[in-house]
Amino acid sequence: MQYKIVVVDDEIRQAEIIVRILSDHGYSAKCTNKPHEVIEIAKSNPPDLVITDQAMPGMDGIKLLETLSSLQSPPLVVILTGYGTISKAVEAMKKKAFDYITKPIDMDRLLLIVKNALELKRLDKENRELRAIIRGEGLDSIIGSSGIIEDIKKTIRKIAPTNSTVLITGESGTGKELVARAVHDLSLRKDAQFSAVNCAAIPETLIESELFGYEKGAFTGAVSSKQGIIGAGNGGTIFLDEISELSLAVQAKLLRLIQNKEMKQLGSSDVVPVDVRIIAATNKSIETEIKKGRFREDLYYRLNVIPIQLPSLRDRKTDIPILIEHFLKKYNYIHSKHIQKINDDAVALLLKYNWPGNVRQLESVIERAILLTEGNVVSKDDLPLEVRTTPIDINKYEFELPENGINFYELEKEILIKAMKKSDGVIAKAANLLGMSYRTLQYRLEKFGINRKSEQDEPAGG
Repeated sequence: MQYKIVVVDDEIRQAEIIVRILSDHGYSAKCTNKPHEVIEIAKSNPPDLVITDQAMPGMDGIKLLETLSSLQSPPLVVILTGYGTISKAVEAMKKKAFDYITKPIDMDRLLLIVKNALELKRLDKENRELRAIIRGEGLDSIIGSSGIIEDIKKTIRKIAPTNSTVLITGESGTGKELVARAVHDLSLRKDAQFSAVNCAAIPETLIESELFGYEKGAFTGAVSSKQGIIGAGNGGTIFLDEISELSLAVQAKLLRLIQNKEMKQLGSSDVVPVDVRIIAATNKSIETEIKKGRFREDLYYRLNVIPIQLPSLRDRKTDIPILIEHFLKKYNYIHSKHIQKINDDAVALLLKYNWPGNVRQLESVIERAILLTEGNVVSKDDLPLEVRTTPIDINKYEFELPENGINFYELEKEILIKAMKKSDGVIAKAANLLGMSYRTLQYRLEKFGINRKSEQDEPAGG
């Protein structure tokens, strides 16, 4: 990384000498004899380090330090001072100067101070980046540079400042909540509450009271009134994940909330105004749910004002190396590890794998590898068996379509049956064999009326 240094001294030749020495040692430095010019530079293109003379007409080094320290991205500041003004240097240190050096300048000491200052800057930048990774704020949480991801980021930037509802669709593990949080973080509601609700995780008998709240005596056991998630999140953003799991009755109340910006608590006749932005998500086809009579068409149109379709990881494999690097940094930080890299053989396997669990599965695999590896480099042997087992390339099959065609419906059904038999009826294993998510396979099994051995094998949160 090339750091930027600005030297300011009313004696411009002195500043030029320092710049030349810094340049000779590989640093990027420029100089000026105008302190106000440094402030303008710092506002538009913040330097990493400012080396300033203490005694200058118009604005001395202490005042320049104070002004630079108040900026959003303040540089580190080193004060140059005369031997007779050490008290000024002490004052500068109290005002958070990085260090000071007396004139005449000992260049070896100056170079040491510069080296230490920039190392501190590097560590600070690295820590801020790692904290941002852990927090997952804004667009920084959406990792990738593929065209489809860049388009999604562009959409988020455009729609975040609005109050429109958003419907995020995509397979499990594609990052729907991250997108919802990014929309909130870039919105005018960013300082208000973001409330995430997994509609599939709350029993149907409780979801209405959890969302809208209830009055005392609304039902057996309601010994006192309780504010719901929506009321508590007034002014903020409500993220409803797996919205297709809501009952039709709750869907009706949600429709009223979106249309009229008001709601009623369970057991109350009072209409309460509410200002929340609704962001919904699902891994199901809402259109299919509407046809089956399980989802209100009018609610769908209210939610689908701004649709965002998230791609599966297998549809953006060019992002896998970037995601690997991201998760390597994240879990090194979380687990206090110092894994340097994932070797090329392991990366090649990660690129070949079909990722039925998408980014969430990749993250889990990287964290596991970081914890289990005994060296400082992750090898292919540190990856789980399902990733190390190279999938068969479908292009290697010698398959010709007959002249009279095939019954694709029956062919797909037969493949599903064979996968379930090979997996002893365990859906998660069969889904892995077929390169699809658990819920996608579950939907297809229901579609073809194929019996399953067990309903107990779904991964938590799947």
